[in-house]
Amino acid sequence: MAEREQQHQSDAQMQSPKDEMVACVMALEAALLPCLPARELQAIDRSPHPSHQIDVERHARDFMEAAKKLQLYFIGLQLEDLPTNAEKLRKEIAVMEEELKVKNEIIKKNERLIQGWKKELKDQLDRHNTELEKV
Repeated sequence: MAEREQQHQSDAQMQSPKDEMVACVMALEAALLPCLPARELQAIDRSPHPSHQIDVERHARDFMEAAKKLQLYFIGLQLEDLPTNAEKLRKEIAVMEEELKVKNEIIKKNERLIQGWKKELKDQLDRHNTELEKV
C-alpha cells in the first residue's frame, strides 16, 4: 500500500490539475465501492469472523484516505486561486502607474494649452502695443 501511495504521489506531480482531480475522484470511488452494499457490510460488521471486521476497517481507512486527499486537493485549488501578496502589490503598482500615465498626459495637454494661451496673449499684447505706438 505504501508503494502504491508513493507511486500515486509521483504520478500526481506529473499530472495536470484535471488529471489530478480525476485520479482523486477515482480513488474516492474505489474506496467507496466496497461500502455500497450496506446490507452486506452490516452483516460483515456483525460477523464474528475477524477477517470480515478487518475488511470493514480497511475499507473505512481507504475511504478516509481518499476523502483526505480529495479535501487537500480542493484546498490546494482554492489556495492557487488566491493571489499572493506580491501579485496584489504588482496589480496595485500597475494601476498606479496607469493613473500616473493618464495624469501626466493631462498635465502635458494643459501645459500645451497654457503655452498656446501665453502665445496668444503675447501676440495680442504686441498688437496693442503697436497700435498704441501709432497713436
